[in-house]
Amino acid sequence: MTGLPYAEVIGDPIAHSKSPLIHKFWLDKLGIEADYRLFHVKPDELADYISARRDDPDWQGCNVTIPHKLAVMDHVSDPGGVRDTIGAMNTIARDESGELFGTNTDAGGFFAPIADVPLKGQDVIVIGAGGAAQAVLFALSRIDVASVTMVNRNALKASALLARFGLKGQALEHGAALPPARLLVNASALGMKGQDELVIDLGTLPDDAIVYDLVYAPIKTELLKAAKARGLETIDGLSMLIGQAAVAFEIFFGQSPPVEHDEELRKLLLK
Repeated sequence: MTGLPYAEVIGDPIAHSKSPLIHKFWLDKLGIEADYRLFHVKPDELADYISARRDDPDWQGCNVTIPHKLAVMDHVSDPGGVRDTIGAMNTIARDESGELFGTNTDAGGFFAPIADVPLKGQDVIVIGAGGAAQAVLFALSRIDVASVTMVNRNALKASALLARFGLKGQALEHGAALPPARLLVNASALGMKGQDELVIDLGTLPDDAIVYDLVYAPIKTELLKAAKARGLETIDGLSMLIGQAAVAFEIFFGQSPPVEHDEELRKLLLK
């Protein structure tokens, strides 16, 4: 006899994650007898974690956050070719045969809040070059933006990612003056609780620019505060978090989340 089905989110750090609130909210609304948990996994523990969960029949899968989105690809199958497209996995689950596979729900989660913004032919700035940034670049490569300026400590790594996704643009190191852009996305951990602040001058952005911060702990980052002070439109990290979680929830528990309760969920997350 098995216990309660469950999924979880893994990362290092992980205490800040709001994923359990989201998934438990949906499980409760749908009356599904299951659980969703936090689990702290350090980089040198990742292989053992995957091995242990592989043999646990109650485990439905996990969301993957910093810093495991690249390393986890070495431990699971890749039926959707995520390694060769986005290049990072944020969701691990079990297929019908019991084999563990990885996928990525970040790209769709990122794009959902800006789907109605006319970005074709526009310039974009992306800060960061990790797993989240790769999902952002994948999405941008599908909507025919004019150019992408990447800002990262390692400009060579950022340049390689632009080439990988077939995007025109440039790579700058932190501190360099930013060009004008319609959209600026912080896809790094800078500004997250426990991390260094993101110090950036938004003065070169046009008045119709959108500033989108994927960080959600805190929700009101210093970047978003600075953007609001300039009168710019902002999108916080909850938008992408809820969007990517919705896809993962259906993979884990076999039902679509109840989107009619999104406003209630957002209020819960903002407490």
